Amino acid sequence: LVSCMVGKDRIIFATKEDHETPSSAELVADDPDDPYEEQGLILPNGDINWNCPCLGGMASGPCGEQFKSAFSCFHYSTEEIKGSDCVDQFRAMQECMQKYPDLYPQEDENDEKSSKDLEAASMEASAAKEEKGSS
Repeated sequence: LVSCMVGKDRIIFATKEDHETPSSAELVADDPDDPYEEQGLILPNGDINWNCPCLGGMASGPCGEQFKSAFSCFHYSTEEIKGSDCVDQFRAMQECMQKYPDLYPQEDENDEKSSKDLEAASMEASAAKEEKGSS
């Protein structure tokens, strides 16, 4: 192997011989209890992983507590319509987010109209597909 520094980066060149030599690297099994290991949104024990990058920092922003409360309620909800018992928590989260429009942009009228147009077009396409399939 040959390496050189270019600015802050180190470039490593491997020769043909380097690739032909068997690797001596040892693979270590992941530790499921490692709190720093990315586990996804739901941890193996069923708890919510508030550090999951998939949450986009929502759990740690100015409305983090309201988000955690609403999301926890939804996650653990046992209602027939999941989350139907969480209206108050989601309302509190929404009210908090409205105080920080720069951090939590709301749909404006144009976005809302676009969403409704897209939804209507999708429903029309589904209806046309079903109609075509039944003839």
